[in-house]
Amino acid sequence: MWGAVAITYKLACPLAQQDGLGARIVSSAVFFAVGTGLILHVRRALLRELRQAREVAGAAQNVLLRPLPPRVEGLALAAGRLSASRGASVGGDLYEVMATEHGVRVVMGDVRGHGLAAIGTVAAVLGSFREAAHDEPELPLVLRRLERALGRHLREKARAEHPAGGGTAPEVPLAEEFVTVLLLEIGPRGDISALNCGHPWPHLLSGPARPLTDREPLPPLGPFPLPADLSVLRCGRLLPGESLVLHTDGMEDARDAAGAFFPLRAELTEAARADHTVSPQALIRAVYARLVRHAGRLPSDDAALLVLRNDRARVPCQQAGPGRCARTGS
Repeated sequence: MWGAVAITYKLACPLAQQDGLGARIVSSAVFFAVGTGLILHVRRALLRELRQAREVAGAAQNVLLRPLPPRVEGLALAAGRLSASRGASVGGDLYEVMATEHGVRVVMGDVRGHGLAAIGTVAAVLGSFREAAHDEPELPLVLRRLERALGRHLREKARAEHPAGGGTAPEVPLAEEFVTVLLLEIGPRGDISALNCGHPWPHLLSGPARPLTDREPLPPLGPFPLPADLSVLRCGRLLPGESLVLHTDGMEDARDAAGAFFPLRAELTEAARADHTVSPQALIRAVYARLVRHAGRLPSDDAALLVLRNDRARVPCQQAGPGRCARTGS
């Protein structure tokens, strides 16, 4: 349309055929207006396509790392995430909470690398967990399902990246990829069972924040096979009113301008002390605000946070202290 306006003016308007200064000024103004209109039209079209692309990407990301319900089996929960890739809400961090006949099962993990490049691995691990959490009666069996799913994904990824390998995937890409995984199972009375492959331990928020345990985790999934005998840690109980805070290492690795790490444990304690009835959503907002204020910018690594608070009726029980989780073979 804008081209037709310009051509019509040039061929049909008598003023466009004149060589005087006034005619040239008018012609320049007409062509400038035509060019401006064309640029604005293209800009509006590009913005419309960008808006549509963001809507599609947001829907796809929410399917992959879907929003959590506010409550699951008497547990209030909320999650937050910051992606290191600008414009992406999903990166290398993963989490899920599911109510099953075996208890409430939770996974949190961190794929090597960050941003959009890690989404394929996140999808493989989460997809496996969402099936295994319902199918497998024991937590070690769930972890073995995740290991097999990750192995298949990495082999397929290696074949795609090295198509000249004669149908066999090279070993090097497998050795370079890994995923840290924390699996939790919370029973009806708040009993906590855990398996940890290289992931930061969660913090128990009951008074000052403290790690759930100080036991050494297993190696991350990927580089090494799981041991033949997987021992489940029994980590006491999550009492009514207490919260469990899971996180990825991007939270603790965030640095300020002087190179100081973000003091996550102290900030959790301070946020809970400021409001003893703080909800999981409010706690996450407060901690992320402190994180951004500490770093002065978005973190350089993906940072995820998941909070579960026991809102069930109070039952008489004893809580095992940090480092006193009972280990049971399975």
